Amino acid sequence: MTHTPSRMRTIPSSDTRAGHDALRIAIIAPPVVPLPPTTYAGTERIVASLATGLHERGHRVTVFASGDSDLPCEVVPVVPHALWNEGYTGETAIYLEMAVARAWEEIGRFDVVHSHVETEGFLLARHAPIPVVTTLHRRLDINGVADYIDAFPMIPLIAISDSQRRWNPDANWVATVHHGLDFSTTPTSTRSGEYLLVVGRVSPEKGIAEAIELASRTGLRLVVAAKIREPGEHEMFETVVKPAIEAGTVEWRGEIDTVARDRLMAGALTTLMLGGWPEPFGLVAIESMATGTPVIGRRAGGLTEIVDHGVNGFLVDDVQEAEFALSRIATLDRERISSVTRERFSVDRMVEDYETVYRGLVAADPGKGRASASGIRDLERRATVAASAESTA
Repeated sequence: MTHTPSRMRTIPSSDTRAGHDALRIAIIAPPVVPLPPTTYAGTERIVASLATGLHERGHRVTVFASGDSDLPCEVVPVVPHALWNEGYTGETAIYLEMAVARAWEEIGRFDVVHSHVETEGFLLARHAPIPVVTTLHRRLDINGVADYIDAFPMIPLIAISDSQRRWNPDANWVATVHHGLDFSTTPTSTRSGEYLLVVGRVSPEKGIAEAIELASRTGLRLVVAAKIREPGEHEMFETVVKPAIEAGTVEWRGEIDTVARDRLMAGALTTLMLGGWPEPFGLVAIESMATGTPVIGRRAGGLTEIVDHGVNGFLVDDVQEAEFALSRIATLDRERISSVTRERFSVDRMVEDYETVYRGLVAADPGKGRASASGIRDLERRATVAASAESTA
């Protein structure tokens, strides 16, 4: 049985949770899709959820993003319209730097800046008169990123999984914050579906070829809802996906909106994430598990921190193991998968984690933005003790 709640949601302008300690927070986002995004987008979904959550807590939030973004807080346009919606297919680095430059111009308005534009915000973090913290959303072991992080040992960084931190253990990691989302409108299903599902991009790291092989071996229908934008994605579609469509193995859905994606997830037997790469987090995994649908994923990267083997899915090393995992997928409790995921990866938990980081940075040294991980953990412990005392009073 599938239950789909109403998609209506009221967003207040503020509340009293931040009280007199409300922060002036700037968030720098990639201006590639409007916020919130309506189709496949990982970083941008998290930024929109975070900005909305902070605003609801009474903080003064300003987001540097595309001008067609629709958020309840202030939006400062970096470009008038989201790049990808305008058909732009080129490199985005210059536009990320534009977003940083726009925030730099207004740095005096804020208590803290939160960058989501990868390494493009590092120089701002080094030289700004206020704390600038960067959440890194991508893998860090390619394109010289790890070396670049080593060149900025003092700037505060946030990882989205402990796995992501492995190549820079001495960097100034002030926290690991797992993603969280608002699942209030996400449908749930307690009954297993009959098809395999892949959601994401048509690229080797997303495990498209492995999913097709698994579908061929088992005779199960494979539904693929994925975007095609980069040249390599078009090439893979032509050489790998299209023949599988013609053979009747793949049911192609293309890039779909969030409503259709959630329904597909709720109706699937399992969501596959079989790509052989160190996924920095795995947003698709928590989206799937929030509906009750378990995940079969590669035992690598952030998935090892999200998928609890034999509880909400299975971690495998190859397609043969994935086939064996399918024989046990029906033993998993979909109702429990959904309820635990919604609590563990809630947007409220994520916003609270980031709020703790912001307050730790500002309290540690508001003029420099330097803070130690231990200092932030101490602040978090004090907040937990205070909350516990309040609940027992």
